Amino acid sequence: MPEIGKPRRFRTSSLTRGIIAVTTGGAALALPVIGATSAFAAPAQSPAVEKAATSTAASGKGIAAQKSEATTYSVILGDTLAKIAREHSVNGGWKALYEDNQKAVGGNPDLIHPGLKLTIGAKADNKSEKAESKASASSDRAEKSADRSERTDTSLAAEGAPAAEAAPAAEAAPAAEPVSYTNDLDGWIKESLAVMAEHGIPGTYEGIHRNIIRESAGDPQAINNWDINAINGVPSKGLLQVIDPTFQAYHVPGTSTDSYDPVANITAACNYAADKYGSIDNVFGAY
Repeated sequence: MPEIGKPRRFRTSSLTRGIIAVTTGGAALALPVIGATSAFAAPAQSPAVEKAATSTAASGKGIAAQKSEATTYSVILGDTLAKIAREHSVNGGWKALYEDNQKAVGGNPDLIHPGLKLTIGAKADNKSEKAESKASASSDRAEKSADRSERTDTSLAAEGAPAAEAAPAAEAAPAAEPVSYTNDLDGWIKESLAVMAEHGIPGTYEGIHRNIIRESAGDPQAINNWDINAINGVPSKGLLQVIDPTFQAYHVPGTSTDSYDPVANITAACNYAADKYGSIDNVFGAY
């Protein structure tokens, strides 16, 4: 039974993490190199090679011009590192944001509190410098490879060597099949756990199932029309008996906005419980 005058804590919201990982890499021009059997003077670099090297160097300068300034963000109620990283398009997602602000956040990325100051783009300059350096190195390698390739072609032509055969194209990997869940309590819990994993919300099947049985006996349409919350016009609803204000505050993106929806109800309640108790697994009574 919830405390009088307070919303029931049957929603678990833990800081969502977006387990979105994006990587950037520079493409290096790789050309075959075959040693000549005798030494000779290298011919002048062709205009095509000069153009390729110039283009590569210019792209390196473009990368350097993309440096961005760091900004400061103040955490508000309902924020998670995953949500903030997604809304500000942070390269590397919540993991990169946590790495840049680990000293301020502390050892648990699931726990951030309103008013906490986060720096977004703190390592942008450093990353841009690395990208510029990598682009410059790539340009140097391209120029040297082009020069070696031209000398090699001349040597092969003189010796009458046969042209190398093209390597067969690699087969594309088959697309992963979407996961399907049964439309029952077991399927709802498993689907919620999958969403929670994407957003970094802690919780186990056993912890969720135990609280659902206590709160609603597994009925997704359950509603409490008699306690203080109902009297105040915000009755507890769904599998984990969440009142509407709590559901809206801890709703997890990608799930239904209907508080009676089983997966949305479970995920929002677990998000709330993670914020207040560390995990739905730590809840053994009215929350």
